[in-house]
Amino acid sequence: MEITADIAYVGVNDHDIDLFEGQYVVPRGMAYNSYFIKDAKTAVMDTVDVRFGDEWMANIAAKNDGKAPDYLVIHHMEPDHSANIAKALASWTGTTVVASAQAFKFMEQFFGGAVAPKRLVVKEGDVLDLGKHKLTFVAAPMVHWPEVMVSYDTADKVLFSADGFGKFGANDIEDPEGWDCEARRYYFGIVGKYGAQTQALLKKAAGLDIQTVCPLHGPVLKGEEIAHAVKQYSTWSSYGVESEGVCIAYTSVYGHTKEAALLLKEALLKRGCPKVAIADLARDDMPETVEDAFRYGKIVLATTTYNMDVFPFMRTFIEHLTERTYRNRTVGIIENGTWAPNAAKVIKGLFEKSQGITFAEPVVTVRSALNDDSRAQIDALAAALCP
Repeated sequence: MEITADIAYVGVNDHDIDLFEGQYVVPRGMAYNSYFIKDAKTAVMDTVDVRFGDEWMANIAAKNDGKAPDYLVIHHMEPDHSANIAKALASWTGTTVVASAQAFKFMEQFFGGAVAPKRLVVKEGDVLDLGKHKLTFVAAPMVHWPEVMVSYDTADKVLFSADGFGKFGANDIEDPEGWDCEARRYYFGIVGKYGAQTQALLKKAAGLDIQTVCPLHGPVLKGEEIAHAVKQYSTWSSYGVESEGVCIAYTSVYGHTKEAALLLKEALLKRGCPKVAIADLARDDMPETVEDAFRYGKIVLATTTYNMDVFPFMRTFIEHLTERTYRNRTVGIIENGTWAPNAAKVIKGLFEKSQGITFAEPVVTVRSALNDDSRAQIDALAAALCP
């Protein structure tokens, strides 16, 4: 893939991976992106996952007439992007590694010593002059590791955005859902905690004339795709509501809490709620439900009382939200308990440090199984969520 006349794609597609970062299901695989810049001096932007080192180096050799590049630029030291540094430098003895000071520290931790004898430490505002192409470095700490840099090519107006604007999925498989769905799940799963830091990077990027974005995962973005991605990132990183709707997340032991959740979904749809996403936290993909929780402005948590707490999958789910700075949302609660319903109290406690959380009324209490009273409470909750 040619990005511009002088910039080529030399990354790889992974169709064997089952879980990305050990937890995210990626049914359409994963892309590890790397880029090659041909100029008076040549540069490779990042490496790829350790299992694809030979393929990656062959891609570079094909673009550079078999020669080693002058520079290897490392924007991010996470192993899916940095694992082949030592392998490459064993062959590229004259190549200079370009990275932030903290990235070099991490490099020594990963590889057990001074793996890059020829190195150039860069910081915010520094420029790497390749000839026609000049790369200006911009610090992006905690998007989503502390050492991260992005770089901007002033010649072709390309932003090398590290993990920013990344997406799940291999690049050689068409995603029928488009960019948003898996980019959203990627953002909230991996970057979501660091909204303020992402906002800071967006402000820096706003001052650049960017015509192409080259992320480390997912497709290269151009033209209107960039404007759309920036708009989405602005909403996501500010914890704004993207779409009107309600996310219902439930756990159920014997089916009664599930029945209550489904009854609420039916009541919401009858009232004209534009979208109701519902998930069984024990069986459905939890990161996708996390994505929905951030996408919509309202969420309902339906769970049994379990050992005077909430069911374990529900606690895990709420912790996924709160550790990602979940805020500015309306939370409805359906609790179930046979002798001592306590789930609502626990849920409210789990959100006590979250900002901008409003609890919808009424809290629905199911005593073992639905009855006329709890059904009436569900109707009242639906009315409160979708007036």
